[in-house]
Amino acid sequence: MAMNRIADTTNAVEVHGVVKHYGETKALDGVDLAVPQGTVMGVLGPNGAGKTTLVRVLSTLIRPDAGSAFVAGYDVLRQPRQLRRVIGLTGQYASVDEALSGRENLYMIGRLLDLSRRAARLRADELLERFSLTEAAGRAAKGYSGGMRRRLDLAASMIGAPRVLYLDEPTTGLDPRTRNEVWDEVQRMVGDGTTVLLTTQYMEEAENLAESVTVIDRGRVIAGGSIAELKAKVGGRTLHVRPVVVAELPSMAQALDEYGVHGATADQAAGLLSVPIADDGQLTSVVRALGAGGFGIAHMDTHLPSLDEVFLAVTGQRAGGTDPTDPTDPADPTDPAGTKIEEFAA
Repeated sequence: MAMNRIADTTNAVEVHGVVKHYGETKALDGVDLAVPQGTVMGVLGPNGAGKTTLVRVLSTLIRPDAGSAFVAGYDVLRQPRQLRRVIGLTGQYASVDEALSGRENLYMIGRLLDLSRRAARLRADELLERFSLTEAAGRAAKGYSGGMRRRLDLAASMIGAPRVLYLDEPTTGLDPRTRNEVWDEVQRMVGDGTTVLLTTQYMEEAENLAESVTVIDRGRVIAGGSIAELKAKVGGRTLHVRPVVVAELPSMAQALDEYGVHGATADQAAGLLSVPIADDGQLTSVVRALGAGGFGIAHMDTHLPSLDEVFLAVTGQRAGGTDPTDPTDPADPTDPAGTKIEEFAA
């Protein structure tokens, strides 16, 4: 395992060729990743793609079989104790102590992070208020609803004001109001300098929070870049033209082809002509061609592919979908319902 790299100080997270196998299953198959400091990177992929395995490697819960990784300047394998003091993690399932109250859960974690008694109490009260848990702060967590437990778990991951925060599908099952509260808190932390690695199945969440996106499938990185860059790779802009007379759609497509604008498709059922647009010059050509043909236009607008369409294009699956031929998810021994966690040696 090559571990002699030096971390790039401009990146909060660096991953080089990380591999993790479970028998014949390749949960991670040579993953490379770089997350600049003070940004949010969204990690997308179908269920079983390897997203959670990557988070657990980076949070020192399991050991990779090969490759290297640095987080906040610390070597994930060689400096796990130092690393754990500067990261926060919210997994897919809430992991609070149900016998303790909400305030006691947060206070306990603050003390474990070496906050003074007073600082731990103040930080706990601050986060309870931010996540709308103040009224339930004195109640045992076992009496919390699922959404309340999730909010408490998120608050717990933020107690130590971590330099790097891992959010593994953090808003799954939350109502829209609570989801927005989580987004607001994440944006607040990033504004204060925290770096966030976010795995999510919600395309809206990635678009709201992430400056850049990495798509993983079958343990490999298959696409990456800013959301705008990924959308451009998938197909850029599409011009939608709605004619006054729907029956003229085929004639409009033919007129554009003769004018040198190719690729237009007519959808009679939707009453739309769709034209791929590479640049503003091509947009002008469409308008001129249709005007010269005397076609009546009821409405025109341009459309960028959604992140969900990007996801479908690069993976062949819809967001949140599972490839039934991919054994990674059910076979992954790091699944919370499953078996041991291979904690790093100190």
